[in-house]
Amino acid sequence: MKSLFRFSMLLVMLLFAFVAEAQQQNYREMHKVKKGETLFGIARRYEITVDQLIKANPDMNAVGYELKKGDYIFIPYPDGQKPEATQKPAASQKAKDDKTVRVGIMLPLHNVDGDGRRMIEYYRGFLMGCDELKKAGQNVEVMAWNVPIDANISQTLAKEGADRCDVIFGPLYSAQVAPLAAFAKQHGIKMVIPFSITGNEVEKNPNVFQVYQSPQFFAQQTVKYFIERFQGSHVVVVDCNDAKSDKGVFTMALRMALAEKGMTCSITNLTNSGEYFSKAFSRQKPNVVVLNTGRSPELNTVIAKLDQLKMDQPGVKISLFGYTDWLMYAKYNLDKFCKYDTYIPTHFYYNPLSSSTQAFEREYRLKFDQSLMDYQPRFAITGHDHALFFIRGISKKGRQFLGTEADSNVLQTQLHFKKAGSQAAGMQNVALSFVHYNTNHSISIINY
Repeated sequence: MKSLFRFSMLLVMLLFAFVAEAQQQNYREMHKVKKGETLFGIARRYEITVDQLIKANPDMNAVGYELKKGDYIFIPYPDGQKPEATQKPAASQKAKDDKTVRVGIMLPLHNVDGDGRRMIEYYRGFLMGCDELKKAGQNVEVMAWNVPIDANISQTLAKEGADRCDVIFGPLYSAQVAPLAAFAKQHGIKMVIPFSITGNEVEKNPNVFQVYQSPQFFAQQTVKYFIERFQGSHVVVVDCNDAKSDKGVFTMALRMALAEKGMTCSITNLTNSGEYFSKAFSRQKPNVVVLNTGRSPELNTVIAKLDQLKMDQPGVKISLFGYTDWLMYAKYNLDKFCKYDTYIPTHFYYNPLSSSTQAFEREYRLKFDQSLMDYQPRFAITGHDHALFFIRGISKKGRQFLGTEADSNVLQTQLHFKKAGSQAAGMQNVALSFVHYNTNHSISIINY
């Protein structure tokens, strides 16, 4: 079902930094060190001992350790106190007499490299989503383990609490997928693979939810809805001479589908003169221009050629159809995108003008004293949307939750799952949207 609409935080601040081994974290909060603060002063503030503080932060035992302004340190609960959400049930089995959803996070949660920092941001956003759910009355228990690229995830799976999870998010690295998937299947745990991996575990494990869409799958979906939307149009494919481009997966699939449907298509080259470039365009049908690269320089060159074509032949109708990469250029090309009635296929859309997005970003800055990293998509918002979608669904339907109902109340990340093959397969995210930059300078989202 298509819908068209107009576009118009946790109680615990957690940062996994410099954690060398996978471990469960149950801490009251994170403290950002201020100038002049000491271990004694911080311990006294939180009514704990210095020994407790050091035990919660093993890095403090390192030779030459110094407490520095801006560092984040774990603040443990005082002896004898535990957070309500992390209390263990009386038995090793999942408790069946409450509505608590028990979540495991198995990602590289560290400050060592870019992967770790991005996953920290994702985790922070996830916890903010949990906070929203808790305020609405949902019981959530979150257990997290740092699983870096060189970790033996089997050791993580042996940690206390892992087998009690209702759902586990991870891993980030392909080599860790198979053992985690086998563990999830053995214990009846849903496993959400939130990011790009290689492999086909989703095709043979019913417990797997794969959010990421491979280039081949994404291209297949995009072609399907392209044909549907642009029936009666003439397609112009621009060869941009980009030998490193992976967009040929889409353009080749598109050309085959166009031929099958009897739709007209012509090919031109980026280096063609204006005269030869214009010959690829229909004067009787609306034209849809498709490049075989997502790079910005080539896009700018094509736009310049289209500008000239429109000056010479104002009656020619032109739309641009691009790639998710183009969302990174949108703020620089907004006027051009609107001028050429541009469509961008994606399974997420970060809208900085949305009041809900702005509220989330304000709360994030307030909690963590920094802004979201400039990535597409925004990792914290992705984590937030994942938390709400899966925890609400599991709370409502338990083991029967399959994610087959799309949720339009997300900030950025469209999620809609279908079987990835036979009954023995898991669930694949099939959500797809076209971001449409209208000629009236409005932006619409077409959800499929």
